[in-house]
Amino acid sequence: MRALAALCTLVAAAGCGGDREPAAAAAWESLRPATLQRTEVAAARVGRYIYVMGGFDPSGATSAATERYDIERNRWRRVAGMPVALNHAAAVADRGRVYVLGGYSSGTGLSQEVAALYRYDPGRNRWRRLPSAPTARAALAVGVIRGRLYAAGGAAAGSALSTLEVYDFARRRWRTGPDMPTAREHLAGAVSGGRFYVLAGRAAGAGNYAVVEAYDPRARRWRRVPPMSKPRGGIGAATVTGGRIVVAGGEETAGTIREVELYDPRTRRWSALPDLPTPRHGLGVVARGRRLFTLEGGDRPGYAFTNALEALVVPRS
Repeated sequence: MRALAALCTLVAAAGCGGDREPAAAAAWESLRPATLQRTEVAAARVGRYIYVMGGFDPSGATSAATERYDIERNRWRRVAGMPVALNHAAAVADRGRVYVLGGYSSGTGLSQEVAALYRYDPGRNRWRRLPSAPTARAALAVGVIRGRLYAAGGAAAGSALSTLEVYDFARRRWRTGPDMPTAREHLAGAVSGGRFYVLAGRAAGAGNYAVVEAYDPRARRWRRVPPMSKPRGGIGAATVTGGRIVVAGGEETAGTIREVELYDPRTRRWSALPDLPTPRHGLGVVARGRRLFTLEGGDRPGYAFTNALEALVVPRS
């Protein structure tokens, strides 16, 4: 994983970070560390449990391991591992199940992209393979809206993608949607107000982006929204109470990124949240209500590993 120079992407009628405002005071807390040290993981929440999957372990090997964190008891345990080892996969939860899409399947590096979609049933502690996506890719963004999984961007054969693909859970079928305007990988996805937001990321030769684009499934159209203040790649994002989107983590030439930013779709404004205590890239980011969790990831650019778990209660809007 290469460190990349940051590139501030401008959008029409808005300068980079021009609408960034300070949020009310809040404080991060450190919780029980994960059972494994990893980076480039996938993470999703089902009820009181957070599931963290795959990534690289400190030996540099791609992992199939799955850990479960109990939010209420502050405890970790290992559960059934994925059917295959993957790094740079993406995960999302829907109706009590976890879905993992894409990633690199090579044993120790960034190659052998997959199109596989896997479903984990926590009640049975079992994985099942579902129909593969049309495009094999890694470092992509995913989100779920009204029974459909949306997958955008990512990397394949060293190039950033703009592809959007949609999986219908009920029909068990994939279809292709309109390409997002900006091709990028190592990006993040979040859903708010029935729209799929694709945030930041990077592309070879262009560095990190601050660009944010939102897809409206009903209109089948993308639109640009105000950019983040901090260009970043290797990030995570989650939606908290009120439909607000929080972006955390990432890496740049100077190191891992501390700044945490919140976007409110109702006001179309970004605001600053307290910096990450342990800046990381390749981390998992999930939310439960107003509480945001950042899990594992590397504390230095490239191959670095932590088992950190830190949480922040996001102030009310």
